[in-house]
Amino acid sequence: MKIAVLEKVKNLETPLYVYDTQKLRRNLDALVSAFQPLGYHVHYAVKANTNKEIMGIIQSYGLGADCVSGNEVQRAIDCGFAAKDVVFAGVGKSDAEINKALDLDIFCFNCESIAELEVIDGLAHKKNKKARIALRLNPNVNAYTHSYITTGLEENKFGINIWELDKVLGVLKRAKNLELKGLHFHIGSQITELTPFKNLCNRVNEIQEWFFNHQIILEHINVGGGLGIDYHQPDLEIPDYQAYFQVFRSFLTLRPNQSLHFELGRSIVGNMGTLMSRVLYIKKGVKTNFAILDAGMTELIRPALYQAYHKIENWSKWAEPNSEKYDVVGPICESSDSFGKAVDLPTTERGDIIAIRSAGAYAEVMASSYNLRKKADVLLV
Repeated sequence: MKIAVLEKVKNLETPLYVYDTQKLRRNLDALVSAFQPLGYHVHYAVKANTNKEIMGIIQSYGLGADCVSGNEVQRAIDCGFAAKDVVFAGVGKSDAEINKALDLDIFCFNCESIAELEVIDGLAHKKNKKARIALRLNPNVNAYTHSYITTGLEENKFGINIWELDKVLGVLKRAKNLELKGLHFHIGSQITELTPFKNLCNRVNEIQEWFFNHQIILEHINVGGGLGIDYHQPDLEIPDYQAYFQVFRSFLTLRPNQSLHFELGRSIVGNMGTLMSRVLYIKKGVKTNFAILDAGMTELIRPALYQAYHKIENWSKWAEPNSEKYDVVGPICESSDSFGKAVDLPTTERGDIIAIRSAGAYAEVMASSYNLRKKADVLLV
C-alpha cells in the first residue's frame, strides 16, 4: 500500500491528506462486530473528520452521529445520517443552531448548563415543540490524558456539576417544552488505559442511584467516547473494541429497558490517515539538522497544540541504510511549527516524500489558512 501511495503522491501537489478507506472499513467491521451483539448504540464523533466521503462510509455501517455544532448536524444529515440518530452536544450552542436541530427533530440535545436548558425550553416553546434532552453531567473522573483534552473534571468548562442537580430538577419541573431522556458523560480524549472507563462506570452507577431515588427513570445513558489509538504504531490495524465494550458490560449497571450510547471518533478514523509532505530544504544547524517540509501546523496542529507525537517516515528512502537525526519542521512563521525533534530518518534530501502518520483524526478538521496557506487536498485510496 505504501509503495502504491508513494507512486500516486509523486505526481500530486503536497501537502496532501491521504485516507486509506480499506483500513477505515476494517476498523468499522471490528467496531460493529463488537457493539452490535451487545445491543449498544454508537454515534460517530463528527468533529474527528468531516470529510463527506469518509462520513458516507461510516454512515453505511449504521452508526449515528455525535455533533458539536449546527454545521456538523447539517453535515451529518447531508451525509445520510438519520435525524433520529443525531445527538447534539457543546457548551455554546447558538439560538440558530438550536433552532436548526429542533426543526430537524434530532434524537437528543446533550445539555451542558442550566442556562442552556432554559434557552432550549424557550426556543422549543416558540415552535410548539418538545425538545428531547440529556443532561451532560460532570462526573469528576480523571481521564489521565493531556490537560487540553480532559473534559470530566470539575475545573473543566464542560457539563453540569453534580452539586447543581437539585437546581436542575427545579428548572425541569418548570420547563414545559423539555423531555428529559437521558444522562450524558464524556471524560476526555485519547484515553489508552481502560481504568478511567471503569471509574466512569462506577460513578455513573452512583449518579443513576440518585436519579432512581428521585423517581426519575431515564431512557438512555450516553458514556461519550475517548478511546485512543497507538500513535507510535500506526500500522496496528484495529483498536481493541472488544476490551473497551467489555468494561461497560462488566461494570455499568443499566436499568430495565435502558439503552447505552457511545460517541467514538478518533479510534475509527485516526489510523486511516497520513499527511504527505515534501522536503523543501535540509538546513544544517549547530546542534541539529532541520528537515523543512511544505506541510506545517496549518495542516496538522496537534504537535504544536498538544505536544502530540506522530510517527514520521521518509517514504522516498526505504532502502537507505544510513540515518541521521532531524528536527522535522514546517514553513509557518512560528517556532512551535514543529512535527518532531531529533527524529531518526534515513539521510534525507530536498524533494523526499515524508509521511506523517495517524492523521485521520483532528488534522484536516483543525486546518487553518494562517499565513494565507492554501487548504491541502485529500486523496482517498
